[in-house]
Amino acid sequence: MELTLTSLSPFAFGAINCQKILAIAPQRMRYKQGRSALPNHLTVISKIDELQDTERRSANYHPSIWEQKFIESLSTPYISELYSDRLEDLKEEATRLIKDARDTASRLELINSIQRLGVAYHFEGEIKEAIDLIYLDDTTTSDLFTTALRFRLLRQHGYSIGPEVFDRFRSKDGRFMDGISQDIAGLLSLYEASYLGFEGEDDLEEAKRISTLHLKSLVGNLKGDLADQVQQSLEVPLHWRMPRLETRNFIEVYQRCSTKNSALLELAKLDYNLVQSAYQKELKELTRWWTDLGFKEKLSFSRDRLVENYLWAMGFTPEPHFSKCRIGLTKFICIFSAVDDMYDIYGSPDELRRFTNAVNRWDIDHALELPEYMKICYVAMYNFANEMAYDALRDHGLNILPHIRNQWVNLCAAYSIEMEWFYSGHKPSIDEYLRNAWTSVGGPGMMTHVYLLMDRVTKANLNDCLDQASNLIYWSSLITRLSDDLGTSSAEIARGDVAKSIECFMNEKHISEEQARDQVWQLLSHSWKKLNEESSRSSLQKSVISSTLNMPRTAQCIFQFGDGIGTSIGVTQDRLTLFLVQPLDI
Repeated sequence: MELTLTSLSPFAFGAINCQKILAIAPQRMRYKQGRSALPNHLTVISKIDELQDTERRSANYHPSIWEQKFIESLSTPYISELYSDRLEDLKEEATRLIKDARDTASRLELINSIQRLGVAYHFEGEIKEAIDLIYLDDTTTSDLFTTALRFRLLRQHGYSIGPEVFDRFRSKDGRFMDGISQDIAGLLSLYEASYLGFEGEDDLEEAKRISTLHLKSLVGNLKGDLADQVQQSLEVPLHWRMPRLETRNFIEVYQRCSTKNSALLELAKLDYNLVQSAYQKELKELTRWWTDLGFKEKLSFSRDRLVENYLWAMGFTPEPHFSKCRIGLTKFICIFSAVDDMYDIYGSPDELRRFTNAVNRWDIDHALELPEYMKICYVAMYNFANEMAYDALRDHGLNILPHIRNQWVNLCAAYSIEMEWFYSGHKPSIDEYLRNAWTSVGGPGMMTHVYLLMDRVTKANLNDCLDQASNLIYWSSLITRLSDDLGTSSAEIARGDVAKSIECFMNEKHISEEQARDQVWQLLSHSWKKLNEESSRSSLQKSVISSTLNMPRTAQCIFQFGDGIGTSIGVTQDRLTLFLVQPLDI
């Protein structure tokens, strides 16, 4: 069946044809086994005539704003060994709060607060029991706030619930009653719930439209925290927010709330600071790895963005027990970012075709024929893949190398297509662009590494789980690509890079940049509905599903105000300072 996304904007450009987008699925490919042994160093001189530096393109990325000495100097008094007893006491108090909640409304508000405060991972079993009770209690209520909150939390936790629960707030003609127009808490709750809609749920689209309309008309008359919360939600709905950023922001709001629980607030602050301490430790280990890797000196054309790349990993899996995953994912992102810059701005077409071929063959001997800068990149990639594969074989008896290698092959193939478009002057259609771009953004590679690094993989479920996750990864990656394009297109247009989604819409539909951005936003919103639906019916582990949702949330955080990686001075720096440097006062 052909899927179309009808334009919701005031500009009637026709429908976005998504048939080809929907038909795309990650293809499992087989490749010859690569070597695991590497020479200590490479001494063969490349036979390729390398371009002179003056002939190469440059993105003029600014140097890293995070000095190694500064990262090594990070410290905090909040060490887990010193605060473990207090943490356990506070967890016990919070557990009692959950168990003592006697009605649906109090359970809903408590679980909502616990989740937004960032401590829900401590109470997964207790929250599951409470959500079960909420689901079983289908007592009709005239309270829009509670009805919408119940819908949102049940959808979020994978329970079956439809938008018909809002029918009691509609008149006979199907429109929402005028009486809700001044119910600010109810409207905000309805607005947030509408973002968990599935494709085809027109009633939720209407709920989103009417709640947005009323909230925009009211926000100017609001004051204090309520005004800030409404404005923040209108800019970024709760369902789209990066968890760690939401935690920091909501703690500030919750501590000013008259109905706050002091033990829960202290738990949230202490947990935030203890997790921050774990992040500091990981970042110190990573900065030593990054320095030893030598990319800053050998690949000076590429982005020196270790800390910003760690932000990606922090966004995917913020919980402290995923330390191994964050460290490994950061390393992968650092290496593939350099490969991306090599294809985007620095390498010649001949060099890049040779690099692509070397990756396809996955044989260290083929790296010897590459230019010196490419050898550095290739060996780093090859070493990291084999080290990760060795750890999985040693610790779990699993051969994950084919899966890692497959992602590098697919990623470089996608980069190569974009490179050929650039040098041939080809202007892809939006469908042609997206068929390639969901891979070139790095989403499938990042998600595969997250899954393999979570240590939740067994011989029995390795292949099945990666196959089951393919649609989740596709929609998550597509949203990430569109967010990336919205944030980076202006700089890339000025630099003359290959066309991205905004330019593709402009070229294909002969529209302005502003109108094209509106089309990209529509496609992004549509893709969130598909991701909501896929995540709701998935039987994969909760941690895997959460990470597929967190990838586009992190992308939204990074690209909200522009290219938060390429130009990381400003909002990105401020947010990283909150996450990594500044503890909360307790």
